[in-house]
Amino acid sequence: MNYTTINEFDNFIFSEVHVSDVKYSGGVFTIVLDDVKILSENSKNRDIRTMRTNGLVLKLQNAEIISLVKEGYKTYDADGNLMREDEDTAIEEADYTETMNYFLDGYAFVIEKSSDNEYIFVIDGTDEHTYNVVVTADGDSEEWDRFMNSEE
Repeated sequence: MNYTTINEFDNFIFSEVHVSDVKYSGGVFTIVLDDVKILSENSKNRDIRTMRTNGLVLKLQNAEIISLVKEGYKTYDADGNLMREDEDTAIEEADYTETMNYFLDGYAFVIEKSSDNEYIFVIDGTDEHTYNVVVTADGDSEEWDRFMNSEE
């Protein structure tokens, strides 16, 4: 990778990004994202405007998944009558890898850092479900190959 930043999470915009890959192993949570915005405040951005990139590798070190939840939903008929209601479902740790396979080619609507060590992911999976993932980590690193013009 040509560019690497450490603990500069706040210098990126991770909303509405494409998920190319995701792994959780050995205390490292890794997610590869496309269409990430790189703010002008980023230490590697030499431009005075927001840029973007594809193939950004976001790594969370000493990571632990605190929760992985498949969001529930409600189904209505054409007259607006409730037909079915599915509750949120907590995913067991043994099923993390299988569940995260649904993230591939999905979209992350939200990736944010809520505190010094807690990261929140809201991902629309390819199985037509939305997932909330909360990960704690000691820090983050971001790696990418090139800057591209932003379409904004």
